[in-house]
Amino acid sequence: MSEPAQSNLNKQFANVASNYRGSDIDLHAVYRDMRQNSPVLEDNFMERLGVPSIAGLDANRPTFTLFKYDDVMTVMRDATHFTNGFIAEGLGAFFDGLILTAMDGEAHKNIRNLLQPIFMPETVNRWKETKIDRVIREEYIKPMVAAKSADLMDFALYFPIRVIYSLIGFPEDRPEEIEQYAAWALAILAGPQVDPEKAAAARGAAMEAAKALYEVVKVVVAERRAKGATGDDLISRLICAQYEGRSLDDHEIATFVRSLLPAASETTTRTFGTLMVLLLENPDVLERVRQDRSLVNKAIDESVRLEPVATFKVRQTSEDTVIRGVAIPKGAMVQCIVSSANRDEDAFEQADTFNIDRRAKPSFGFGFGPHMCIGQFVAKTEINCALNAILDLMPNIRLDPSKPAPEIVGAQLRGPHHVHVIWD
Repeated sequence: MSEPAQSNLNKQFANVASNYRGSDIDLHAVYRDMRQNSPVLEDNFMERLGVPSIAGLDANRPTFTLFKYDDVMTVMRDATHFTNGFIAEGLGAFFDGLILTAMDGEAHKNIRNLLQPIFMPETVNRWKETKIDRVIREEYIKPMVAAKSADLMDFALYFPIRVIYSLIGFPEDRPEEIEQYAAWALAILAGPQVDPEKAAAARGAAMEAAKALYEVVKVVVAERRAKGATGDDLISRLICAQYEGRSLDDHEIATFVRSLLPAASETTTRTFGTLMVLLLENPDVLERVRQDRSLVNKAIDESVRLEPVATFKVRQTSEDTVIRGVAIPKGAMVQCIVSSANRDEDAFEQADTFNIDRRAKPSFGFGFGPHMCIGQFVAKTEINCALNAILDLMPNIRLDPSKPAPEIVGAQLRGPHHVHVIWD
């Protein structure tokens, strides 16, 4: 990979992190206070923190913010009374076409039923054996071993991009092009801005990036279709997918794949980084996981509960409703603070503790209900492979005492910027 491609990707990743960082405050302490004193707040709480939120798109719509587990659960599981269609107003300019997150009702259900089988464990486990594990070990971890030190976030930025673009069906012999596509995907994420002076430029850059990404995806879709779509890659499987006689055209496939890309690598990067911080800060837990790999997925799930990357979700009311005695009118925006709900003392014992032995209970790091992240099993499988490879090939991995300790930061798109480690 050339230096410009690498530096552009690093720069875009840093820009996105900065855009969603928010106020420099103890967020978990603030959320604790809100759960106790203002569990339903009539205000756009994220905007208060200086974080762009799709809830603020239309100033004429009131916004309500929820902090308690049960309230967030109620909203996330009820797609009839708390809808997603408004998302197309904000993303529509970036993603016309097939946007699962912006669909409601039967249309959403039918398209999801068509897509879901492609993301089920049977398919992803086959990818794990043929691609994911091999790429992570052979192309990334093994070449790092001799150095005996690294910033794991350098690895974390690149391996999910390499893996997901390979699974999607992009040619594997053009890594510099893939880095450019990934930078475009990050530019789309940086589109929403709080600062009006930056907003126009960022929106323009996001529009250009979205158009460029669509064009390259559509070329790959057309190539796959022309060759009979016989491969096991995501695009070939999307071409062949059918549900009740319905299949997807090239435009729908290209827009769906493009809508996956901003989150597909970004979320995996930050989730992996956060998992490693939590394990490295708890060496006894790390050793238990090293000795018993059946604990890997429990560690992933608990890190997603404790420090989710996507810290809030937004829905719109389809009719007047009441939550905890607060009247919320039809058409209002409802902002669900996932980071707060995941640490609700009424839902989780010792909620601020990283406990991989915790009894399984739904949390909201990958969403919940009908709009739960369709690609979460892919992301978890990538992270599982990465952690297993590290535990196999980097003995006695630990935080580097000569470097700054890692910090998990950000009011949205939360995660560490650096994770400096050494090993024997």
